[in-house]
Amino acid sequence: MLLGNALLTLMIGPAVPVPAPLPVVEALQSVQVTSSSRARSGFQLTFSVGKTSAIQLALLPAGYFDPIVTRVIIMVTVNGIPNVIMDGFITRQELQPSNESGQSKLTITGEDLSIAMDLVEKVVPYPAMPDVAKVAVALAPYAALGVVPVIIPPIISTVQTPTHKTESQASITDLAYIKSLASRNGYLFYIQPGPLPGQSIAYFGPDISVPVPQRALSINMDAHTNVESLSFSLDGMAKKISIFTILDPITRRVPIPIPVPNINVTKPPLGLRPTPPAKIGMHNNGARLQPEEAARDILSFMMNNATAISGSGSLDIMQYGQLLSARTVVGVRGAGLSYDGLYYVDSVTHNIKRGEYKQNFTLSRDGLISNTPVVLP
Repeated sequence: MLLGNALLTLMIGPAVPVPAPLPVVEALQSVQVTSSSRARSGFQLTFSVGKTSAIQLALLPAGYFDPIVTRVIIMVTVNGIPNVIMDGFITRQELQPSNESGQSKLTITGEDLSIAMDLVEKVVPYPAMPDVAKVAVALAPYAALGVVPVIIPPIISTVQTPTHKTESQASITDLAYIKSLASRNGYLFYIQPGPLPGQSIAYFGPDISVPVPQRALSINMDAHTNVESLSFSLDGMAKKISIFTILDPITRRVPIPIPVPNINVTKPPLGLRPTPPAKIGMHNNGARLQPEEAARDILSFMMNNATAISGSGSLDIMQYGQLLSARTVVGVRGAGLSYDGLYYVDSVTHNIKRGEYKQNFTLSRDGLISNTPVVLP
């Protein structure tokens, strides 16, 4: 499907996806893909169907769009550069018949390959294994789907001896278990499609954005404006100081309070005026933990702090000139002295129709006033 200077490629299949047949491509009305580092990515395809269409008479009854077993790959080529924006499985189909001619629709909804990790609950022991080894073992079966693990070892690694305690994956899915390991280490776990069709990256590590800034989002700059809308908000209640209480490592009797500032060690502030914390919270579970486990929890808190400034907007790919990618850094200009500068791109939603390609996005950072003199135009 042609989208101005972009080309959409749709691949569907039960095991190895192949390019969709012509009747499917011609019936495709819209594509929506959401990419995020903190939530599961998903997609939605909308087709027009008629009483005599191939989808209604043959493909749908034959199981072409069956949930769970049908894999979908969506690839967009912009300015000659291919980008795999989704690789996942269908989870739901909805048919909306209409009394008006040509208005009947078939909506296909799906999620990324992590849905395959969230189907079977398991009981698996992991004796004397660090978290990095547990993640590698849990991800091993999904190599058949083209999932390549990228595992960053935790800064503070804890290993339980079998005589003291044996950790296990107790009646939960692989996805839930891996995310629990990521949460306690202050890490993220997500599936990144690409770079090739049929290949994905399973990332287990800190929330780090690609440091190379993308083309700046420009607003209120006449001919240089390249976004349709852009807005920002500052939440004064978003940040807090947490006080961890641990017992001294010698007698295990004397409580030691440790105030932990609201500083993200993996995402440095991109503003000169950091937002001060407004709340103070208590973390009382540290007294039951070993010193290395308490240190891991404190570091986890410092790697998952909230950012006070958030932004959202929309743009047209034809005007912007390239794809805006999530988990990266982008510049903003034209929003004023307080809100210009660099931002982290938290999520991106692709909205594709015939002849039209737009993106909705969300941004975040901590601090007003840019700490960089200029951004890339």
